Amino acid sequence: MNAPTSDQSGPPQDPRTSWDLPAVGDLPAVASLDELAVRVLAPNPSPMTLDGTNTYVIGPSGSGEAIIVDPGPPDGAHLERVRTTLRDRDAQPVTIMVTHHHLDHAEAAAAWSRTFGCHVAAATRDVAGSSGSIIADGSRLRVGGIDVEVIATPGHTRDHLSLRLPTGAVLTGDHVLGRGTSVVAHPDGDLAAYLSSLRRLLELGPDALFPGHGPELTEDPTAVLLYYQQHRAFREAQITAILAEGPATPAALVARIYAEVDPRVWGAAEASTRATLAVLVDRGELRWDEDGRAVLITQGAGSPP
Repeated sequence: MNAPTSDQSGPPQDPRTSWDLPAVGDLPAVASLDELAVRVLAPNPSPMTLDGTNTYVIGPSGSGEAIIVDPGPPDGAHLERVRTTLRDRDAQPVTIMVTHHHLDHAEAAAAWSRTFGCHVAAATRDVAGSSGSIIADGSRLRVGGIDVEVIATPGHTRDHLSLRLPTGAVLTGDHVLGRGTSVVAHPDGDLAAYLSSLRRLLELGPDALFPGHGPELTEDPTAVLLYYQQHRAFREAQITAILAEGPATPAALVARIYAEVDPRVWGAAEASTRATLAVLVDRGELRWDEDGRAVLITQGAGSPP
């Protein structure tokens, strides 16, 4: 899911603005990204899903096996495009892997598992189902003679996972997007965990990022990860600057910070704002008053209860 940045002065520069990326709506329905990964775009575009959900078919072409990552919504045309991709690669799915529980990624997982006769792999039993596999950080998924490594990247959601391919690419789900920045969906999402996951990806030094929405990022993945860190720091600075003027509700903060952003994503923006406020509470810098307003403790407005 996506929360576009606002046009306020002083934000960090998104390096992707100077890259030759396809415009929203121009992402091809099917695209081979490297020797192991094919992206199949689900037909569910929206302000939150950008071009739509990226489903991935992973595995060496001609090996007879593939992993399907994030089947997305239950859509017949999308399923047929994935079937065609599998036939073109002479592959049958051995696993359906789900990066996290949000419906735009996971909804079709159980149905596709029955269709293809393979199991679902996910971080929780709710997503994997009774016959599926629970996977975690360091798990390896075997496909066509290669291993794909599971990387725990909680933050966007508690159950969020990414995948590292032997080619050096990382499938990031909703942790990093091809456009804009990701929502930290508080209370399920956790900003401290999200920032820790960003640092983890930076340490891995991926050669490419294949996101859950939007185009692949191959030009400078490290620059994008650093931008994501800077963006979160900038949002925190905006919030604390407004609260320095006086207490405010999360909705009031969103109305000011995201004033130039499509109101259809304000709900997601409020979830991310609450995630930042939760971090400030944990650091002892903020409390809530009886009217549901955030209050900076440094204002001298009282001590936390």
